[in-house]
Amino acid sequence: MTLDLAHYPTLALAGTPEALRQLPQEKLRTLADELRQYLLTCVSQSSGHFASGLGTVELTVALHYIYNTPFDRLIWDVGHQAYPHKILTGRAGKMSTIRKKNGLHPFPWPAESDFDTFAVGHSSTSISAALGMAIAAEKEARGRKVVAVIGDGAMTAGMAFEALNHAGDISKDLVVILNDNEMSISENVGALNSHLARLLTGNLFNSIRDGGKKLLSNVPPIKEFASRAEEHIKGMVVPGTIFEELGFNYIGPIDGHDVNGVVDTLRNMRRFKGPQLLHVVTRKGKGYPEAEKDPIKFHAVPKFNPADQALPKAKASNPTFSAIFGNWLCDMAKVDPKLMAITPAMREGSGMVGFSQQYPQQYFDVAIAEQHAVTLAAGMAKEGLNAVVAIYSTFLQRAYDQLIHDVALQNLPVLFAIDRAGIVGADGPTHQGAFDIAFLRCIPNMIIMTPSDENECRQMLYTGHKANAPAAVRYPRGAGKGVVPDTAMSEIMLGQSRTLRSGERVAILNFGTLLPFAEKAAEELNATLVDMRFVKPLDTAILAKLAVDHDYFVTLEDGCIMGGAGSAVGEYILQHQLSVRLKQLGLPDEFILQGTQEEMYAELGLDSEGIISCVKQFTS
Repeated sequence: MTLDLAHYPTLALAGTPEALRQLPQEKLRTLADELRQYLLTCVSQSSGHFASGLGTVELTVALHYIYNTPFDRLIWDVGHQAYPHKILTGRAGKMSTIRKKNGLHPFPWPAESDFDTFAVGHSSTSISAALGMAIAAEKEARGRKVVAVIGDGAMTAGMAFEALNHAGDISKDLVVILNDNEMSISENVGALNSHLARLLTGNLFNSIRDGGKKLLSNVPPIKEFASRAEEHIKGMVVPGTIFEELGFNYIGPIDGHDVNGVVDTLRNMRRFKGPQLLHVVTRKGKGYPEAEKDPIKFHAVPKFNPADQALPKAKASNPTFSAIFGNWLCDMAKVDPKLMAITPAMREGSGMVGFSQQYPQQYFDVAIAEQHAVTLAAGMAKEGLNAVVAIYSTFLQRAYDQLIHDVALQNLPVLFAIDRAGIVGADGPTHQGAFDIAFLRCIPNMIIMTPSDENECRQMLYTGHKANAPAAVRYPRGAGKGVVPDTAMSEIMLGQSRTLRSGERVAILNFGTLLPFAEKAAEELNATLVDMRFVKPLDTAILAKLAVDHDYFVTLEDGCIMGGAGSAVGEYILQHQLSVRLKQLGLPDEFILQGTQEEMYAELGLDSEGIISCVKQFTS
């Protein structure tokens, strides 16, 4: 298979939206077929997000065909489904670089293209951003259209409904497209619904409705009756009552893979005033049978051979930290019936599949609702249950108020299992777990633990579970270094570090899983090495002891330097006027772009060579 556009003649004619709009509409079905095949070829050769993009091919073609992008604003929610958008907006030849260091960004990214109107990565932001743009468009008065595309999964977040409620209330010109890829409603899609959608957006229906409203505007009882009659007639045949109640004109559901049907509907909707919601039903993985059968497995894929119709088996490696957490959760539930585990729609990523199957009554997937997840845990803890919130570092940011106000302020014993802490790799700046240490450390009552290996992770999870206080254990994406965790679980004394090597002059203070790099550097430098384990409470006794016979402290963490673990050490040094110099190694004050973990550690000077070089400069 090849990425040569000569093999995709219609796609070659539509390399930009301007060129796409020059095609006759009868060519769009062929274009969609070629775009889907090109996407399949690209991702199979380079890896990346897959099933979501396959499902939005026709929708993407239709949107760029009808709307004058980038003048008209098109906002994608999350961005997993935006690969076809990238291909049609002048980036087809660069798709092999996506998610790679110095390559295309994994999500829409305004610095990369004017067609990427808003940076996304976290779910459910599209409607809010689009409404802001619609307000600006009204003031600008140049006829700019604004369209937000949001998935049914992203619609589970409270933020999406906050935005819908506001948009319906202030009645700005805005189109929200609900990309619904739930197979359970596929039977609702067909000729009848497509006909209905065209009818509801056509001239006859809307002229009758708008004309009738004007005619009856001065007869309130009749006007109210007519409005209710319209609502009930539509409510009998379309599932849009909730959106109508929020102030949107609901259209659909329509078949999202009928490109001409979508084009016709959008063309009609361009003329409408006020907030509109188009319900489009698609199928994740459309066009590739294995991805259709298992869209979760094919959500993001490694390189694979499409002819095999299966993903290559992963090479044997050490268990991931997510798996260590999942195993601990199951083991803990065997002895603690009060354990309750919560995830905001990240069951697979957080290693909770086994637990959800073995302990369904103690497992809660709250959908994309991080704020609710944290306060739900607080309510459980308040009533004596032992709540564990499994959450990615970057998503915990979204529940910061709840963490402070609902958990820490009341000193409730909620355990946060913070996955994807530190450098995450290909997903880039929206997903790097850079800030959790800094934003947790300033919160009273919090315990913060940074395990350096698999066994430390298991024992710290147990320690946090038993702590009777808000506690967090942060661990990275990917596999551990091969340490087999002890089956037995034991509490670690809070704030207790462990000294791994005694040396001279320099003390390297490690926080987390960069320890193997620190070990190599300590050997080379003949430095003392301490695995600090806890950011809070900090082992101040070891700091005071080391300051007696060391001249330099070097802190190492996979998190932002500003406000991080090294800052905690620096604060102690200043408060007690210790006569040591401090060097903090970690993530700089910038957003870290995509690249493999190994590439980014090397670039940021956090691998063993970088540590050695930095320490030599610091002590010379």
